[in-house]
Amino acid sequence: MRIIVRALLVLLALVCGPAVLIPGAAAAPSIDDFTARRIDELLSVRTGAAPQSKGELIELLSRQFLGTPYGANMLIGSATEPEQLVVDFRRVDCFTYLDYVEALSRSTSRDEFVANLIATRYTGGRVEFSQRKHFFTDWAHTPRTASTDITATLTPAAISTTKHLNAKADGTNYLPGLPVTDRGITYIPSSAVDDSVIANLRTGDYIGAYTDQPGLDVTHVGIFVSTPTGPVFRNASSLAADNKVVDTPLLDYVRTTPGILVLRSK
Repeated sequence: MRIIVRALLVLLALVCGPAVLIPGAAAAPSIDDFTARRIDELLSVRTGAAPQSKGELIELLSRQFLGTPYGANMLIGSATEPEQLVVDFRRVDCFTYLDYVEALSRSTSRDEFVANLIATRYTGGRVEFSQRKHFFTDWAHTPRTASTDITATLTPAAISTTKHLNAKADGTNYLPGLPVTDRGITYIPSSAVDDSVIANLRTGDYIGAYTDQPGLDVTHVGIFVSTPTGPVFRNASSLAADNKVVDTPLLDYVRTTPGILVLRSK
């Protein structure tokens, strides 16, 4: 699992690890051979696919990562350490997994992929710690907005609250050097995730596991996929039994959380 404050990962030891580093937004990528080969392979899969919806494209590309090892602490940077652009397909955490899939879905060449990864991961395309999208809901609130928050449209049982993102209960910040952001968060309680909610989800929707912990929006993220055997939560799992990208029965996972948020890729 992954606490979705990207620099908080080291503190909570839930996700993320060493990786290929690309200093600065304008730096030429220095990508390991495995990652370079996989980027080209996945772009070929994307190019060769018949015309599909965005959700179907996300499913196709995310499927190629099944079995990819989980890696903790993948992103590098803090208020005191220069931000590095990480590109590493040898292992992923739950959020870098979504970064890569979203960037691949928008790209037809390796250069486009790198540019789209930067635009997906950073506000304004600037590879800086202060511009990193540290929270899942940043994808729907900061440019380039990768998705739309559709949670409130899925059921009247959805609950709205205000979160003071980055603010701990004791008044300190999770991420030193970054401000507290007040944000309205809407989530669906796990008890309300029923057949009607699932019927309104689309393959390729991004799912976040809501947390009632102060200062955070979600604790883990993944992708909704409808399969012939039932809906699954495709995710980079740190559980000892998995430790890789897996498909988890959706309702089994939802029952372990206070609720879910749903973002739909644009």
